Amino acid sequence: MSRIGDCWDNAVAESFFATLKRELADDADWATRDDARTAVFEFIEVWYSRERLHSSLGYLSPVAYELQLEAQHGLAKAA
Repeated sequence: MSRIGDCWDNAVAESFFATLKRELADDADWATRDDARTAVFEFIEVWYSRERLHSSLGYLSPVAYELQLEAQHGLAKAA
């Protein structure tokens, strides 16, 4: 985050929520809030972060991109 009221700070969040809505929520009809909560969690933690390829990351998933950066810079992620 940068300055208060800087609209560019919100662009990444808006892009993510547009993706979440388009790829998960638009066609969904959950029976309960718990079903919706579970679906959103699985979308983020499993699909979006570990499997979905992101063009801005060279067509890698965020997890694969971080692992690549760690390997390139000799960093070990703390457990």
